[in-house]
Amino acid sequence: MLMTPLAGFGWFTLAALLEIAGCFAFWSWLRLGRPVWWAVAGGLCLVLFAAALTRIDSPFAGRAYAAYGGVYIAASLAWMWAVEGTRPDRWDAIGMVFCLAGTALILFMPRTT
Repeated sequence: MLMTPLAGFGWFTLAALLEIAGCFAFWSWLRLGRPVWWAVAGGLCLVLFAAALTRIDSPFAGRAYAAYGGVYIAASLAWMWAVEGTRPDRWDAIGMVFCLAGTALILFMPRTT
């Protein structure tokens, strides 16, 4: 069963949000002195992240992970802006565009095998 590009992007986006939230929760516990339940919640988010990433329709895990990287970068910059209150600068935006272009190449170019 082939998944539509939009469904794949949805899974990538969910995976990115779960990974960033999980890592941020763990960061907050270790670096900002939040209670231990932040680390537990972070671990749960990371388990759900891994499960979401398996939903990507790709015959090879490595290709799914590589394509995911661009979406992760875009989501990380959005997180920085929305949660941490720091707006990405033009170099962040340019880098994000290059990464998303790479994601598109990996996902949508025709394959010979």
